[in-house]
Amino acid sequence: MSVLLFALAAGAVIGLALGALGGGGSVLAVPALIYLLGFTPVAATTASLVVVSVTSATALSAHARDGHVRWRTGLLFAAAGIVPALLGGALAGRLPAAALTAAFAVVAGTAAVRMLRPRPASDTTRPVRPGRAAAAGAGLGAVTGVLGVGGGFLAVPALVSVLGMRMRDAVGTSLLVITVNSLAALAMRAGTAEGLDWAVIAPFAGAAILGAWDGRRLAAKVSGGALQRTFALVLLAVAGFMMIDAVL
Repeated sequence: MSVLLFALAAGAVIGLALGALGGGGSVLAVPALIYLLGFTPVAATTASLVVVSVTSATALSAHARDGHVRWRTGLLFAAAGIVPALLGGALAGRLPAAALTAAFAVVAGTAAVRMLRPRPASDTTRPVRPGRAAAAGAGLGAVTGVLGVGGGFLAVPALVSVLGMRMRDAVGTSLLVITVNSLAALAMRAGTAEGLDWAVIAPFAGAAILGAWDGRRLAAKVSGGALQRTFALVLLAVAGFMMIDAVL
């Protein structure tokens, strides 16, 4: 019973952060699965991809209804990340647990630092540089494949700065990119999915989906900057703990 409660609570918090911030919440899924629910690092990154895929796809539908998804641009951006996501998914199963934990800690720390910085506000469209767009999409795909995170904290700034999107469109479009990359990475991990505890993952994902809907409503009532800073500080502490665990 305690494991189920932990799964529901962790899923709700992650979904809440994803819905309120438009990205970054899924980066807490892996440490929650490892330290609260007893998953190995490889199993946690695979399970995280399942949670990220279904939660992002659900949140994507809501943003699409609001007209904030640039489908063609998002699919082109995601296409650059499919092959790196596939390769990253295959590589993850061969990495030592300590290396995977340390790499995740670095990415989580980077996410926290980026979230503590103010996001660029852009309502203008700038010319797209195909090389930079492809490199950004490929990098995001690789991170998703290896570490099992959606990468919204990387996708949103890339879509704003590289492709010149408005922030609201970047948030919605990033969910499309995350969904495609997560499904591609998950396809390469079919062999590692057999031993997963679905009795834990299913309620975890369900709570995350419900939390994402509540997060969208919360974002309308509470300052986005305050939410982002609070989440970033929590994430920074988690990253430090994971790095210490990996080293020791």
